[in-house]
Amino acid sequence: MYLCTQNVTITMRNICLSLLLFLSAALVRAQHTPTLPWDDTPSPKHEVRAVWLTVVNGLDWPRTTDQAAQRRDLIQTLDRLQQSGINTVLVQARVRATTIYPSSLEPWEGGFSGTPGKAPGYDPLQLCIDECHKRGMECHAWVVTIPIGKWNKIGAQQMRKKHPQLVKRIGDDAFMDPENPQTATYLAGVCREIVSRYDVDGIHLDYIRYPEQWKIKVSRAQGRRNITAIARAIHDAVKQEKPWVKMSCSPIGKYADLTRYRAGGWNARDAVCQEAQEWMRLGLMDQLYPMMYFQGNNFYPFAIDWQEKSYGRTVVSGLGIYFLDPREGREWSLDQVERQLSVTRQVGLGHCYFRSKFFTDNIKGIYDAGARFDATPALVPPMTWEHQPAPTAPTSIALDGHTLSWSGATDPSRAPYLLYNVYASHDYPVDISRAENLMATRRTATQLLVPRGAGMNYAVTAMNRYGVESPAAQLLLNAGPEYQAALIAKSNGRPIALPEKGQTLDADFVIVETLSGLPVSIMPYTDRLDVSTLPDGIYQLRSLGNKGRNHRIGFFAKKSPEVF
Repeated sequence: MYLCTQNVTITMRNICLSLLLFLSAALVRAQHTPTLPWDDTPSPKHEVRAVWLTVVNGLDWPRTTDQAAQRRDLIQTLDRLQQSGINTVLVQARVRATTIYPSSLEPWEGGFSGTPGKAPGYDPLQLCIDECHKRGMECHAWVVTIPIGKWNKIGAQQMRKKHPQLVKRIGDDAFMDPENPQTATYLAGVCREIVSRYDVDGIHLDYIRYPEQWKIKVSRAQGRRNITAIARAIHDAVKQEKPWVKMSCSPIGKYADLTRYRAGGWNARDAVCQEAQEWMRLGLMDQLYPMMYFQGNNFYPFAIDWQEKSYGRTVVSGLGIYFLDPREGREWSLDQVERQLSVTRQVGLGHCYFRSKFFTDNIKGIYDAGARFDATPALVPPMTWEHQPAPTAPTSIALDGHTLSWSGATDPSRAPYLLYNVYASHDYPVDISRAENLMATRRTATQLLVPRGAGMNYAVTAMNRYGVESPAAQLLLNAGPEYQAALIAKSNGRPIALPEKGQTLDADFVIVETLSGLPVSIMPYTDRLDVSTLPDGIYQLRSLGNKGRNHRIGFFAKKSPEVF
């Protein structure tokens, strides 16, 4: 096992090195080339596609104090995000020791009512969660941790009044003290409050680090222990409430100096004591969203480094699309962002846009480009490291008029409800491994309006809150030529002739499966297959080689003799 893992690691490093060399040459040659040779990278079924929805100063939302307009604004924004393929929204829930929900710990953020500390008359966080879930998107509560705003603003004022020992002043700004152990306890309490009261899909920590203005007097090792203690306290509080809620943070975009590429003195681990890769290894984070607002060799080698040190968890590259706006001072070109999208997908990273309004305003065509890039739907990667069992498949699926319905799935996990994914295809059985077959995701209802007469077959899977899917319940409405031909070879219990293996098929056994993919029997690969002991039904056959590879051979129907 060690040798296999080592070889895979070496191979991955060789691939990454080749990719880096190719990129270095390609970036020089193609600075103004709109179409790149890797633009056709297949769209994966599992990938995080996210945006940061910023509340501070009303940058993304709200842009008015009119409550009806705020609701319309959010709904229109989420509609646009859904239409572009976004599946995760990080909404700023704790702003600067102020909140966008009725908190027992901190005052209201003033952007919604127009007055700091005053309630707006509704719950913006609940609205965002509900509207995201209606659209099959995850909603994560974005919590700004250490900065608490200007010294004389309401957040810092109330913190100084209630917890003076936790507040430090640097110039006109106030910060929570990362060296006081009570800071970890307090922030864990804020996150626990959110998770216990709201059906969020994640807690996303921002600025969980030493401020760049802070003169760190302790050793860097001690500084890292201080910040890690905060991350651990929040993780433990969240997971004790709801273990399926994802923990994530947005570290500085370069973790540390690499062998061939230096971080330029500004990195997560050494400059601000943010040991984010270690948090992944320790299981304190399920996802990372490194703020990779750089170009060229300041981006690509560090993106690969994040992926190599992900420890099987999810890394999402934060893309600085705000630099597309000439008012931001650097004015990137659209093709620079398109290259970053393509390469991050190629190495297995998701993508997150900073910020939402730059994306939905389509600055330099970024919304159009993103919608093309994410034209095929995707699910958020499952939390496989939690080792939760899959739900059972729905036991029935039917189409009545235009209404597709299903029922019968069960969930052995502790999560409160199941989600459902719907797939459609002209082929049968519907291949649920193909992203292009996804029709609807993360539905809580057990029915869906679908078009009739489109020649489609349907499949439905149950999914728990950890993102683990069940086998599929399949509905055959339009059998394609391959399936129709397979049914001709139906068996009444007589042995089925198998194709010759030839010189290329590595197959010692055959697996008999139901159409939903559940194994029924494993038999030796011989010229004729005895199916007399199988229950009546329709089955698919897969070959099984000595290296674990399997290939679909075809289908057959087993019926009792009296049926014929």
